[in-house]
Amino acid sequence: MNRVSTSGSYQSALLNLMASQQQQADATNRVSTQKNATDLGGFGRTSETVTALKAASNRVQGFLDTGETVGARLEAQDLALNRVIDGVGGAREAIAGVLSTDSAGNLMLDLESQFATVTGALNTRHQGGYLFGGANTTQQPVSVANLTDLAAAPTVASTFNNDTIKPVSRVAENTSMETGYLASDLGSTIFQIFKDIKAYNDNALTGPLTGRPTDAQEAFLTTQLARLDAARTSAIDTTARNGALQKQIEQIGLSHTAQLKSLEEMASRHTDADMAKAVTDLQQAQIAVQASAQVISQLRDVSLLNYLR
Repeated sequence: MNRVSTSGSYQSALLNLMASQQQQADATNRVSTQKNATDLGGFGRTSETVTALKAASNRVQGFLDTGETVGARLEAQDLALNRVIDGVGGAREAIAGVLSTDSAGNLMLDLESQFATVTGALNTRHQGGYLFGGANTTQQPVSVANLTDLAAAPTVASTFNNDTIKPVSRVAENTSMETGYLASDLGSTIFQIFKDIKAYNDNALTGPLTGRPTDAQEAFLTTQLARLDAARTSAIDTTARNGALQKQIEQIGLSHTAQLKSLEEMASRHTDADMAKAVTDLQQAQIAVQASAQVISQLRDVSLLNYLR
């Protein structure tokens, strides 16, 4: 004969209630978070796979973030390089105008303006640092402000403060790209042309370049015209290379976006809850809790103490 005690019945019913409540809580979490668990411990044997997929996703996301930063830098460089082209082109037009009109009255003023355009472009700032300063991003790459300062400098090289370290970006696994330029590389040839013209103008034997140019002055300016053409072509080539880098970064970004989506889909197969099953489990758990609670309530009426009274 088996004995049935009141305390044993209560304990059994209470354990059933607690188990049902835990199942209800688990199902509620799955429904609210749409995930099978809220930590790695809840994924059991698949936790290692989930960890590896998340690590891979983080690496790809890091490359995406780098790509966005590099893309913004390349866009800023494109704007600055086009200003350099405009400055050199403006200087060329000013000299061509002198040769076509036989009047150099405003030549030096025009060249001063175009030189300011070039120096302003080379001193462009981006995200708090100078764009063409190399690793030296806190100091203006170009130290001269006008043609007088340029003419007074002992050499063109002395007018640049940038270092020799060009920016390199790691944009993918085993892929690093040189994505920046140095002010000295971009401006040395251009500055030398401006310096030579300023020196020629200030020389008492050859200048000033005002009024109707002499035959010697016309020959000199014609030579500078060819030099400016070559400098402008070089600046255009650099701008084209910068544009090619922009396109390459864009393509790499699209590839990383597709890769990240694939990794997230793979991870979701292990982490995302089956919502239909989760809702069904929640409903069943709620019924089980109600049933367990009713059992406990009914046990109050089957105590032997009620019969002894």
